[in-house]
Amino acid sequence: MSKTRAIQLGAAALAAAGALSACSGGTDVGSIPPATSGAAASSSSAEQLAPRVPSPLPTDALVTNPCTGALSVDQVYKQGLNSPGTPRQNQQTGPSCTWKSAAYDVNSVSITAVTPNKNGLSDIYANKPKDKYFEPTTIAGYPAVYADVQDGRSDGECSLWVGVTDQLAVYVLTQLGAGPNKSNPCPVAERVATAMVQHLQGS
Repeated sequence: MSKTRAIQLGAAALAAAGALSACSGGTDVGSIPPATSGAAASSSSAEQLAPRVPSPLPTDALVTNPCTGALSVDQVYKQGLNSPGTPRQNQQTGPSCTWKSAAYDVNSVSITAVTPNKNGLSDIYANKPKDKYFEPTTIAGYPAVYADVQDGRSDGECSLWVGVTDQLAVYVLTQLGAGPNKSNPCPVAERVATAMVQHLQGS
């Protein structure tokens, strides 16, 4: 795994409403681009490589306690996950929370607020030349991109980055070791990320 990124998170949610049947359990092993600093940070911010966030979301709760700040208990259960999640603090990657799947113990979903990167989604865009896949999208109207330095989608892993403010990106990675979504993990990340945006919006 490249040292230019530093986390891997699990995620899963079935396309069927209320059932998450594929999420692989596993702990942090994924990938986050390094934070830029000094002149590079100013340049990246000025260029605004990623689309601007239309309406910045409140992130204090997400950063303070991602297990309650990223998803409500009701949303966790609707995604087929067990509550409570397991929080982690990592100075290199930011605070995260991992939830186990209710259907498959080997599956999990994790969300990380990538606080070390101060240019939000633009820092992810800056890493594009190193990525094995890079596919811009939107999540509930917010700019996002599927991207990673390694392509594990055929093995149930899909990295999704969502810009919640122009300074903060949130990382969701599906890691599906079992269940019907193992061969099609990206829609799972989309559903979890959409629920997160709705939670931050207060929906």
